[in-house]
Amino acid sequence: MLQEFDLYPLIAPLKAWFAENARDLPWRRKPSAYHTWISEIMLQQTRVEAVKPYYERFLKALPTVRALAECPEDQYLKLWEGLGYYSRVRNLHTAAVQIMEAHQGKIPGEYAKLLKLKGIGSYTAGAIASIAYGEKVPAVDGNVLRILTRVSADETDIAKASFKKEVEEKLRGLMEEVCPEEITPGTLNQALMELGAIVCVPNGAPLCDTCPWKSFCKARQEKKIDRIPVKTKAKARRVEEKTIFLIKDQNKIAVHKRPAKGLLAGLYEYPNQPGHLSEKEALDYVRSMGYSPLRIQALPDSVHIFSHVEWHMTAYFLLVEEEAFASEEQIAKRKKEHLIFADARTQKEIYALPSAFHAYKPYENAETFEQDK
Repeated sequence: MLQEFDLYPLIAPLKAWFAENARDLPWRRKPSAYHTWISEIMLQQTRVEAVKPYYERFLKALPTVRALAECPEDQYLKLWEGLGYYSRVRNLHTAAVQIMEAHQGKIPGEYAKLLKLKGIGSYTAGAIASIAYGEKVPAVDGNVLRILTRVSADETDIAKASFKKEVEEKLRGLMEEVCPEEITPGTLNQALMELGAIVCVPNGAPLCDTCPWKSFCKARQEKKIDRIPVKTKAKARRVEEKTIFLIKDQNKIAVHKRPAKGLLAGLYEYPNQPGHLSEKEALDYVRSMGYSPLRIQALPDSVHIFSHVEWHMTAYFLLVEEEAFASEEQIAKRKKEHLIFADARTQKEIYALPSAFHAYKPYENAETFEQDK
């Protein structure tokens, strides 16, 4: 069990391994509080290689807390476009405003104060406080839970919040025991996370032969690697059926803004309706807003998976023109839908389109439509 397992002997081999094998990551080159914060939020639920270009672009556009706090919503959503989990960037913006108002623009170094900022939990607070400020606090994520339960052969369910707190207390005690000359809190946290990311990996067989802890690992000795960590299975995702409309008027495609709350809040999307509509129902929908369909074509089905829901999408491309004498009812419905017809350049520069709809972006081009017809 982890509580009885002595972690101290693991420090020296871990430090030596990290010194030789740490990846050259852009946020490690200048580990300021701001850089650490932005990178850790981006890395939640997202692969390192996917994050790199977003990180560089985000910092180029918003290099300081003040720049982030003063950034308009559409701009920071556009910078985040494609990363998903957009609540992360909304929380970043809210927290930046909090920092400007309550901390004179300086990200606090105390763990307790960091926890009070929007979107910062125990892991992110620990990462910022330890890496940027040297505070003796742990940063426990899935990687850390995996390697510590394996090395100690602990079969406790890591999905339990109470167990994560136990691990945090165990590591906090270790940091009090270890002097900074042996390993700094920030280096220890990064080394633990790195070991879980590239050796004791989350998917597939761990690379035990290259692990600095192979002679210590009880799960390996007891042949329990495939059973640990233990984690409660997540509930099955809910399936939602949708019909997506690529409505084109001359060289412009219709988009509209999603509600301010809920999934993909405040982002732009192609018009859509619940359920899988027939071609006739699709034509009726477009006509109901005062547009005359000139051509219609069914597009390939697509599936997009969120953490708790799956979108099963069917889609139509419709070339339309605005009716000369649209009724008041049709105009009212058009306004209710909040449709904006944008050309490709405007959409690319201004409107953040979630990756859920990226499968249909190639069909915005009229030439593609002709080829697929």
